[in-house]
Amino acid sequence: MGEMMQAYRLVAWEQPPELVDVPVPVPGPGEVLVKVAGNGLCHSDLTMGQIPREIGEALGWSMPFTLGHEVAGWVAAVGAGVGGVTEGDAVALRSPASCGSCWYCTRGLDSACAGGLVGRGYGRDGGLAGYVLVDKPGDVLPLGAVDPTTAGVLTDAGATSYHAVRRALARLDPGTTAVVIGAGGLGTFAIQFLKALSPAAVVAVDTDAARLDVATARGADHVLSGVNDGTVGQLMELTGGGASAVLDFVGIDATITAGLASLRPAGVFSLVGAGMGTLRQPWYGALPRDGEIFTFQGSSRSDVEDVLALAASGHLVIDTERYSLGDVRQAYEAMETGGLRGRIVVVPD
Repeated sequence: MGEMMQAYRLVAWEQPPELVDVPVPVPGPGEVLVKVAGNGLCHSDLTMGQIPREIGEALGWSMPFTLGHEVAGWVAAVGAGVGGVTEGDAVALRSPASCGSCWYCTRGLDSACAGGLVGRGYGRDGGLAGYVLVDKPGDVLPLGAVDPTTAGVLTDAGATSYHAVRRALARLDPGTTAVVIGAGGLGTFAIQFLKALSPAAVVAVDTDAARLDVATARGADHVLSGVNDGTVGQLMELTGGGASAVLDFVGIDATITAGLASLRPAGVFSLVGAGMGTLRQPWYGALPRDGEIFTFQGSSRSDVEDVLALAASGHLVIDTERYSLGDVRQAYEAMETGGLRGRIVVVPD
């Protein structure tokens, strides 16, 4: 038997993940083996073990697989026929799959490709392990001077936030305001992108005082505690009659309603948070005149590349809290409890 490693895996449908020993993969032709430096945790990991077999198989998932889709590390071995990377290179891994040839992929909209239903850490082996095997060398992205221990969070949390900000930039002229609802891992990245790429003032809204402290440190011009009956009035006053952009990283009824009500005409509302909220109002009067509303999941390859470039140029602070792979269960518990000041990164033992 070859070298073994620990991996945090879903081993059966509708069962919790387990920390198990598995063989270290060996790269074949066209494959790259990456030694994991750090893997960021995501709330979506917690729901994967609850998916019934019929739904998982319809998505194209196969069991078992290792969790973890925010991965970075170093190239450990390169299979025959692979160029552009060498052993020891610091790299990040793009998680979503895409076919590269459909209508969406050929127009740079690969985040909408039907092939993205299966990805690294959801349906195939991810980075909550000592090593991860990459079957598409194009998913291996150079990091340069960016620390691979924390860079994995840029590939999903960072890139997803960037995707939302990029869509809103055209509405953000001097004198405008952008509102970020939910100042957690994604929201904090959004604040940094807004300050680096636009002239807009930024208002951060969150129920967690620790998160609001981080939001201020990362550039938010104003912070508000929670979403309540007075939030819309406060936002209208702070924005001088309405925000030009609202980015909702929570996505419950209260945040959707307050966010839309805080927009000025021709504003843009981005629903990113998967809180399963609804807008229980007639659309007339609840939506901004001449406005734009969009929602999405994940990010494109160009989003990830742009975010890595911003990090390499020193425009991003990556706030993280580290746990060892042996303490991965406690790491997920901490993520659920709240009060964190950054994304959790799990480091192999």
